[in-house]
Amino acid sequence: MRESLKRIGTLTLRNLKEIARDPLSLVFTLLMPLFMEILFYFIFHNLTSQFEMKYLAPGIVVFSHSFLTLFTGLLISLDRNTSFLTRLYVSKARSFEFILSYAVAVLPIALLQSLLFFIVGGLFDTSLFCPGMLLAVALSLVTALFFIAAGILLGSLCGEKSIGGVASALIAGQSVLSGMWFPVEGLDPAMIAVMDALPFRNATQLIQNALNGTDDPAHGILIPMLIVLAYTVAAFAAAVAVFGAKMRSN
Repeated sequence: MRESLKRIGTLTLRNLKEIARDPLSLVFTLLMPLFMEILFYFIFHNLTSQFEMKYLAPGIVVFSHSFLTLFTGLLISLDRNTSFLTRLYVSKARSFEFILSYAVAVLPIALLQSLLFFIVGGLFDTSLFCPGMLLAVALSLVTALFFIAAGILLGSLCGEKSIGGVASALIAGQSVLSGMWFPVEGLDPAMIAVMDALPFRNATQLIQNALNGTDDPAHGILIPMLIVLAYTVAAFAAAVAVFGAKMRSN
């Protein structure tokens, strides 16, 4: 166990250094959603409650986490393109140790995203500065882990040239199927049922309800969290299996 943790720590440190070598990608994952948060608030918040900061900020937090799929996927696909992973495959490190090292290295970015968008949102609506913000930040790490796991899985499957298009589909899913940009009440019930079964809307509702409170914590927080966690566990399990298969084939 101690040796395993040591290997995970060493690999995590290496991944952090690799992330630091590409600051432009890191800036993109922070500034683009921040620009959208401020712009959409000023344009739409007087027109519909959908864009009031208490709903917009949590939506932007989860939306920004979806960019971590592309960020993580690129990190892994670039490593696969070099001889770095090939050399590590002959070491004693196991597939789950590689996976955890990538996840731990990217998770601080998710925390930075959550803090940034909630704090900036609170500058426009001070009601965000409440105990619910702390809960929302904590639970946002759950939603972030889903997108990180998806990025690890896609990065293990796709090459450097194809990861962008494939990961963009997940980003589009979070944008379109989360209900963050439009009210879902007028949609066909079958469509709403599909959205409720997928992680995207559940992730957004989880953070919104954590921030603003809910009369039914079981339905408003627990169920969405369990659904997102189920997808997260499935994505991590698939990532470990695929990564392990790649190790054996190499």
